[in-house]
Amino acid sequence: MSSASSTPTSPRTAASPTPFPARPATRPPPSPGAPAAPSPVSPASPAAGPTAPAREPSATCAAAAGCSPPPRSGAAGTAAVNVNQRRFAVVSALAASSVPSLVLARGHKIESVPELPLVVSDSIESVEKTSAAIKILNQIGALPDANKAKDSTAIRPGKGKMRNRRYISRKGPLIVYGTEGAKIVKAFRNIPGVDVANVERLNLLKLAPGGHLGRFVVWTKSAFEKLDKVFGTFEKGSEVKKGYVLPRAKMGNADLGRIINSDEVQSVVRPITKDVKRRTLKKNPLNNLNAMLKLNPYAKTARRMSLLAEAQRVKAKAEKLDKKRSKVSKEEAAAIKAAGKSWYKTMVTDSDYAEFENFTKWLGVTQ
Repeated sequence: MSSASSTPTSPRTAASPTPFPARPATRPPPSPGAPAAPSPVSPASPAAGPTAPAREPSATCAAAAGCSPPPRSGAAGTAAVNVNQRRFAVVSALAASSVPSLVLARGHKIESVPELPLVVSDSIESVEKTSAAIKILNQIGALPDANKAKDSTAIRPGKGKMRNRRYISRKGPLIVYGTEGAKIVKAFRNIPGVDVANVERLNLLKLAPGGHLGRFVVWTKSAFEKLDKVFGTFEKGSEVKKGYVLPRAKMGNADLGRIINSDEVQSVVRPITKDVKRRTLKKNPLNNLNAMLKLNPYAKTARRMSLLAEAQRVKAKAEKLDKKRSKVSKEEAAAIKAAGKSWYKTMVTDSDYAEFENFTKWLGVTQ
């Protein structure tokens, strides 16, 4: 049995009004600037079925035909870097933090620090109060560096001060702990310039802020002992990072000048060559006369004969032109001038073309 026959229906007539008043199948006109949404009721079929609710456009794309897709959630704002390269950078920053010259060059105040790397007892991980943390920094000689960061707080120049980053300051010491959930985080987090990090989650931006190596790092004993477990050694791989071994330096001794000048190296290299053989510059004999004379001694005589012959040709040509350009005497010049004037008068008198006879006479044509 179909569902249509099982459900009793009653025809809708005027005698049996519906519980809801009838409304016209039209929508109110849209507001100016907003796109017109399609009507759920088609004009061809007034009893159309239910449709999905229309999604209203936002105010930013109301005037446009369509909206651009929103940014993806979780999209990274920086370029992706290989994992091995990131690990190389982290271990390089860790190695630089134990070199006093690099730490001093970065601007840290470590004159009163007993040694680098600075390793302290695990008892500081149980410190909860900031006042106790400041006393610990004073005991280990790291308080001058923290005070330097505190005194360097200033207002950021530019528009960054209006973008929730109004103040800037220098970086102080970095406290690295090894016990997860230690209370040391609450004790040191309120000291300006002092950062706290877990040895298993070391951040490159904290180890080398601004891309400058040599951050002043204070290690707890447990954190310092976990370094071999986290990053491994030259002989043993890391227990946390699968298949990762510390990068070995290309040179065990970076003092290249000392290596070259050592007795072991100087005893096997060949002695200094004092006789310097300089190659002569090859000269083109077509452009250089001395080079040509070495190849052909007769070239000088041939060049002189060619120059003399050229001079004779020039002299003969000049004499020939002088003969053709002989000067005219005054009598001849006067005769030529008189002939020209008589010809001009004849041309003026014979310029009447009405009489064909005069025209033919002027042209010297006989019939």
